[in-house]
Amino acid sequence: MTEQRDYRATVFLPKTDFPMKAGLPQKEPGILKGWLDQDLYRKLREARAGREKFILHDGPPYANGDMHIGHALNHILKDMVVRTQNLLGKDAPYVPGWDCHGLPIEWKVEEQYRKKKLNKDEVPAEEFRAECRAYAQNWVNVQREQLKRLGINGDWDNPYLTMDPQAEGTIVAELLKFAASGQLYRGSKPVMWSPVEKTALAEAEVEYEDITSTQIDVAFELVDCPVEELDGASLVIWTTTPWTIPTNQAIAYNTQEFYQLWEIEDQAGRLKRVIVGKALAESTLERLKPASAQLLRDVEGWMLDGLHVRHPMHHLGGFFARKRPVLDAGFVTMDSGTGLVHMAPDHGEDDFALCKAHGLEPVFAVEGDGKYRADWGWLGGEGSVINPKFNAPDGPICTALREAGGLLAASADYKHSYPHSWRSKAKVIYRCTPQWFVPMDRAGEGGTLRETAMQAIADTRFVPEKGRNRIGSMVEGRPDWVLSRQRAWGVPITLFVDRKTGQYLNDPAVNARIVAAVMAGGVDAWSDARAQEYLGADYAADDYERVTDILDVWFDSGSTHAFVLESGRWPDLTRPEGYTGPLADMYLEGSDQHRGWFQSSLLESCATRGHAPYKTVLTHGFTMDAKGMKMSKSLGNTIDPLKVMETYGADIIRLWALSVDFTEDHRIGDEILKGVADQYRKLRNTFRYLLGALDGFTEAERVDVAAMPELERYVLALLGQLDATLKQAVADYDFNTYVRALTDFCNEDLSAFFFDIRKDSLYCDAATDPKRMAYRTVLDTLFHALIRYAAPVIVFTAEEVWGSRYPGEGSVHLLEWPVVPASTVDLDRWADLRSLRVSVNETIEPLRREKVLGSGLEAEVTVPADAPDADLAELFITASVTRGQGDSVTVNRTTHHKCGRCWRHLPEVAEDGALCGRCDSVVAA
Repeated sequence: MTEQRDYRATVFLPKTDFPMKAGLPQKEPGILKGWLDQDLYRKLREARAGREKFILHDGPPYANGDMHIGHALNHILKDMVVRTQNLLGKDAPYVPGWDCHGLPIEWKVEEQYRKKKLNKDEVPAEEFRAECRAYAQNWVNVQREQLKRLGINGDWDNPYLTMDPQAEGTIVAELLKFAASGQLYRGSKPVMWSPVEKTALAEAEVEYEDITSTQIDVAFELVDCPVEELDGASLVIWTTTPWTIPTNQAIAYNTQEFYQLWEIEDQAGRLKRVIVGKALAESTLERLKPASAQLLRDVEGWMLDGLHVRHPMHHLGGFFARKRPVLDAGFVTMDSGTGLVHMAPDHGEDDFALCKAHGLEPVFAVEGDGKYRADWGWLGGEGSVINPKFNAPDGPICTALREAGGLLAASADYKHSYPHSWRSKAKVIYRCTPQWFVPMDRAGEGGTLRETAMQAIADTRFVPEKGRNRIGSMVEGRPDWVLSRQRAWGVPITLFVDRKTGQYLNDPAVNARIVAAVMAGGVDAWSDARAQEYLGADYAADDYERVTDILDVWFDSGSTHAFVLESGRWPDLTRPEGYTGPLADMYLEGSDQHRGWFQSSLLESCATRGHAPYKTVLTHGFTMDAKGMKMSKSLGNTIDPLKVMETYGADIIRLWALSVDFTEDHRIGDEILKGVADQYRKLRNTFRYLLGALDGFTEAERVDVAAMPELERYVLALLGQLDATLKQAVADYDFNTYVRALTDFCNEDLSAFFFDIRKDSLYCDAATDPKRMAYRTVLDTLFHALIRYAAPVIVFTAEEVWGSRYPGEGSVHLLEWPVVPASTVDLDRWADLRSLRVSVNETIEPLRREKVLGSGLEAEVTVPADAPDADLAELFITASVTRGQGDSVTVNRTTHHKCGRCWRHLPEVAEDGALCGRCDSVVAA
C-alpha cells in the first residue's frame, strides 16, 4: 500500500484577507469618513460633468425630531434612484432639503414657553421666530448626520432649507405671481380649523380617527305656515355636532323626497306634531322613544317649499328671533338622520353654499380657540366646542334646548370617523373665517387651474400607475386652495389691502421691493415699520392694511422647485439653456404626498408655469411592524433605524428597504431583519469567494470567450440576462426585482452551481490549465459586473470589497455600468442539464444521510438515455455518469479508488491515496 501523503500545499485554495464576519456597525463609520474626507460627492459630479442630466428633486423632510424608519426607507429609495442613474453614466446630482416653517415647530417652541410659564403672544415676533429658526436648524443638523450614516450620497454641505432668506424671498415671489395674475382672492369660507392650534389646516394636515359623539334630535317649529294642518308642527333635525345649533340659520330638505307628519307624546309628556323623512321615520322614532306615536299624514317634499321655522332658542331675541327659511337642497338624502338638515353656514361647506345662495351670511360666532365670542347671545364666552362635556346630553347646549322644549332626544353613543389634526391629535372643526384662497375654477388664459393640473397629471409618469388616479381624483374634487394660516412661524402673505375697496395692491415696483427685502433679511423684513418703504412714494401706508397671515406650509414646499431648480444656486441642478418643461425628472415620496407635496407642487407650478414641475412621480407605501400593524410609540412596536444600524449596520437597512415591495405597505421586524442579514451574508460570501479565487489574477491569464469551455460561456450568457434584467428594473424603478435577481444569481447560478462545479478546476488544475484560466477570467468578469450592480444597494460593503482588491485605486462609486461580453449558448439545453442535476442531487442526498455514500464524488450515476450531451460527471460532481435504458436516475457506490489530492474516484487511481493522472502531473510540475 502506498504511503499516504499530505497534498494540501499543492492545492490552489482561495486566498484573501477579506473577512467573512462583516462587523458593519464598527466598519461603516470609517468608510463614511473616507468618503466625506475625499469629497466623493464632488468627485462624482466632476466625473459625470457634461453627461445627460437626471434630477431627482428631494421632497423636504420636516426639521422636527430624529430620523424614523419612514425617513430611512424614503432616502434609501432616493439614493438608489440617484446611484443607479449615475451608474448608467448620467449626471444625477442629489441636493437634500428640509421644510423648516410651520405649525409643528411653532407648537414645540410654544411648549417650551408653557413649561416656563411664558406667553408666546407677549414675546416680540422676531424673537419668537428666532427660537423657531434655531429649533429647526438643530434638527436639520441632527437629521443630516443620521441620513449620512445611512450611506446617502449628496451635497450635505449645501442643502436647501425653506427658512433660508433666499428661499423665503423666492416663496414670496411665487405668491406674488399668483397675485399678479389674479389667481388669489380673500373670502370667507368654512375651512378645517384646529381650536387647539388656533389656525386653519390643509387637508394634508388632517387625519381621521373613530370617536363617539353625542347625537341629538332637535325640533324647529314651523311659523306662519300657509298649510293650516302643518302650522305649529316641527321639522326634526338630527346632528352629531350640537355645538353648531347656536349658529343655525336655515333648514334644508329635498323637494324630491317624501316626508310624514306624526303626532307623538315626547319624553316630557307633551304632545308634539313632528315632520320627518318617510324613509327614516322608523329609525327616528326609535331614537325619540315617544310614549305614543300616530301617523297623521304623508307630506310631499314640495309642500315644504317657502316655509319658515323658528329657532328653539328664539326667546333669546336678536339673531335667534329671526325666522329660518326652509330651503330645497339636492344634497339632502334619506341615508341617515331625519331627512331634514340644519344649516350653519359658519360650519359646513354645503351649509355655506346653500345659505350664501339665499343671502344668509356667516356670523363668525366661534372664535379661533373654539369658544363662542363673548358678545354672542347664547353661550357667549363659553366652550370649547370640541369638548365632549360641552356637547354632552347633560351639557349646556342640550340642557338649554331641553328647557326650551326643543330637544327631542340626546345620547352620547354615536360612533363615527372624525377629522383630527395630525400634529396635536385634537379634533378639528369647520369654521368660517376670512382667508386667502387660490381659485381652482377661475378661467384664465390657459383654462382653469383645475384643468391645467388635470392635463399635467395626464402628462406625468406615475410609479406605481395607480398614483395617477389617486392624485387625479383629489385634484378633480378639491375645493379652492386655502393659503392663509394664523400663526407666526412661516412665510408671510406679503400683500397690502386697500382699506376702502378691500382689493389687494398689485404693483410690480412694490412687489419687487418686498421680494428684495425678504431675500436679504428673511421673513422678519415684513413688518409695519417698513410698510411705507415698500409702498414707496405712490401710496400711503395708512390707506392700506398689511396682511399678517402666513402661508400654508405646503405652499413653501410646493415652491421649492423654483428656489432649488431655477435659482442657479446649485449649478449641478441647472438644465441646459433653452430647456422648457418640468425641471425635475422625479419626485419621490410616500403615498400620503398625493394630497401633500406632490399636489401643492403641481398646483403651484401649473398656476405659474402651466405644467407640472416633475416628469415622474414615484410613491412608496408605509412601513408596518412584523404583524402588519401601524407603528406607534404607544404600542411599543416602532423600529428605530439608528438602533438597527448599531446592531446590524446601514447596509442591512438598505438591503431591507430595497428588497420589499415598496409600492405597497410593507413590514419590518427582528425576524425580518435576521432574514435580511442572512441574505446579506450570502452576498458577502459571494464577493469573499471571488476575491479569494482571483488572488494573483493578471491580464496574462485572460482567455477569449470563444476559447472558453461551454460552462463558462453559459455563465456569461446568464450574466448577460441578469444585466438586461437589472437595466430594466432600473428603468422601471423596480428595486425589489433588482435585488432579488442579483441575490438569486449569486446564490443559485454562482454559489450553488458554477462555483460548486468549478472548485475542482480552481483547486486542482495547473495554474496554466486553459480551463482554470477560463474560469478565472469569468470570475474576473463577474467581479467587475457584480460589484457595480451591488454598489447602489450595499454601499459600504461594495466599497470594502473594491478596496480589498484594488486598494488606493479610488471609489467603487465612481464606476459606470459594466460592459458584459456577449456569449451565445443553447439556454434551453442548459436548463435541461440543470434540471437533471437537481434530480441527481435529490437521488444522492438520501444515500448520504444513510451513510451509503460519503459524498457525491463516490456516486456512479445512471441517467436517462436522452440526457443532453455534456461532461455530466463534472457537472454533477460524481464519480461517473452513464446512460441507461429507463427514464429515471439511479445511483450506486463506486468501486474506484480515491485520488489523494482531488478526492475524485477514477479508474486510473491504483489505490486510495494515489494520484490521478492530472494531479500527478501538477504535483510533479
